[in-house]
Amino acid sequence: MTGTLDRADIQGIVARGYSSLGHARFTLFACDDQPAARALLAWLLPRITSAARKFSGDTAVQVAFTPMGLHRLGLPEQALAGFSLEFLDGMAAPNRSRFLGDVGESAPPGWAWGGPDRPAIDGLIVLYAASAELLSEQQGELDRQFATAGARAVAVLDTLERQDREPFGFHDGISQPLIQGLPKASRLSRPVPAGEFVLGYRNGYRQLTGRPLLPRSSDPERLLPPDPAGSGQADLGRNGTYLVLRQLEQDVDGFWRYVAEATRRPDGSADRCAQDALAAKLVGRWRSGAPLVRAPDRDDPALAEDNDFGYHHGDPLGLACPLGAHIRRANPRDSLDPRPGTDASLQVNSLHRLLRRGRSYGPARANRAPDGASGLYFICLAANLARQFEFVQHTWLNDPTFNGLYDDSDPLVGARQSRGRTFTVPARPVRRRYRGLPQFVRTRGGAYFFLPGISALRYLQRLPASVPSGPRTG
Repeated sequence: MTGTLDRADIQGIVARGYSSLGHARFTLFACDDQPAARALLAWLLPRITSAARKFSGDTAVQVAFTPMGLHRLGLPEQALAGFSLEFLDGMAAPNRSRFLGDVGESAPPGWAWGGPDRPAIDGLIVLYAASAELLSEQQGELDRQFATAGARAVAVLDTLERQDREPFGFHDGISQPLIQGLPKASRLSRPVPAGEFVLGYRNGYRQLTGRPLLPRSSDPERLLPPDPAGSGQADLGRNGTYLVLRQLEQDVDGFWRYVAEATRRPDGSADRCAQDALAAKLVGRWRSGAPLVRAPDRDDPALAEDNDFGYHHGDPLGLACPLGAHIRRANPRDSLDPRPGTDASLQVNSLHRLLRRGRSYGPARANRAPDGASGLYFICLAANLARQFEFVQHTWLNDPTFNGLYDDSDPLVGARQSRGRTFTVPARPVRRRYRGLPQFVRTRGGAYFFLPGISALRYLQRLPASVPSGPRTG
């Protein structure tokens, strides 16, 4: 048995997106040596916000580490080897970046941070606050601690005040998996097993996902929970998860310019209704959030939060929501094999869900950042990077043959390589194909992190002084 979720030992970002804390800042950091890393973590530990049952604070702090950061804390090579290969390789590794579609303008050598020619990153500190003033106070304290401990900020990623719309203008954050063991999931007949998002619990295969286990002798103070499988080892992974961070720059002007050009009337005039309809087809929802499968002909704000629907029985051919629309690719629900429209299809779909926690960055609708760039700091949590994040990115979003298509990558975030520049809209009597889709979203930075449980953080902070041989990755 793996037991009930130990929420007090899980970092809070797993259980909540901190919607009440509208301001956030993500600091990528590096430390000079092990004493600096340990001093910084000692300062952070009492400030870390857990997933305990009640949260009513006006600030929150979370921390995660790269393989280099774990090495910097003194975790030996044999312990690092227990982490997933994807995490150890790193997102910017050549084979990984090709697999993820980070090529051309999105290739790691051109990233602002996280790329092969950029400074190494030891970890990520996420600050949330109810006001801009509180966030500035938090950041000031962190900066002072960096100076005291011998750490430094590699990049500070500022976000917009939280809104319910992403930069393209669509209502966002509607479709989130609900985790078995958390209160919101109690009303569902099919919550996602906790082990899909938290290590040390049963996943969708009723198994424990691989994670770093240590000999009990490596934990003489018994800080770590025991392996729930009964091996007698100390479980460094339990109550932790993997965190994916990607900076996705969105070409908002290019998106709406393409939509306007593709829907011009024969006389060259603009057709606003056709623009809204095509944009909704690309996304799979209207700007309000109303899903096309429920509102195929016009927007219906009353359906803005609607998420209880499938595709196979009501729209199997994609006549309402195109087969390649963004939301249909990111979460196919009941539409894919085996046996579309059945529980078997839903079960397979649940094996590839992502828990999203991202925030947008400027320009906002009303004020622009100095360089005019806008986009999303995409954050997702997953216990299995290969089966969840990398599968969705490669097989559902970027594959031009997804769901019986031929030359269509995801119309919003898909990579436009030698193929994938077409968007197909099924219709009777004849489908419509939009060709030459530009690259609307480009990757500008990225990294994989391990988000430890709080017991694991205490263990890492108290590792004995050592000079490890170094992790397998930089």
